[in-house]
Amino acid sequence: MSRGPEKSALRSRLLAARRDMEPMLRTEAGHVLAEAVLGAPELAGAATVAAYVSIGTEPPTGQLVDALWTRGVTVLLPVLLPDSDLDWAPYEGILEPTERGLREPHGLRLGRSIIATVDVAVVPALAVDRDGRRLGRGGGSYDRALARAGTRPWTVALLYENELLDEVPTEPHDQAVQAVATPAGITRFLNTR
Repeated sequence: MSRGPEKSALRSRLLAARRDMEPMLRTEAGHVLAEAVLGAPELAGAATVAAYVSIGTEPPTGQLVDALWTRGVTVLLPVLLPDSDLDWAPYEGILEPTERGLREPHGLRLGRSIIATVDVAVVPALAVDRDGRRLGRGGGSYDRALARAGTRPWTVALLYENELLDEVPTEPHDQAVQAVATPAGITRFLNTR
């Protein structure tokens, strides 16, 4: 049985809550999340991190991306392809606006499968449950990317408070994460992806 209607209803509720958040609270959350992820032991020896450029009301990622890059970590950022899959390119301090309203790195495209070589993957989510099951926006971009990543990278989703739920509706193609970072800190899961 499809869980699509349940997922859509939950997405709508979560997106409305994000829109209702004060912009200052979103900015503060971005700072706290960056500190939490940067301080995670899983990041200590990471040479390459796949991250993302936040849009709209998503938890801000700019400080995290810049801090990683300043540390000398190779930061790979997604490039959205016409089929909604993700290619990856290294962040070099500059992001270019796209026709779809995103900001993407302008560097050499490294291919869809490069995600399988990173040490850490920081991914977006609208919610994650206590088993690490992730609810995204519904396009499947990150589910495909995480499926290609396998179990190599430590995967962490960035969330606001109250987005770590007891359960999220999932379907067979949905990919779990190993941890979430919220303003309260990092929660790790026992799943092996």
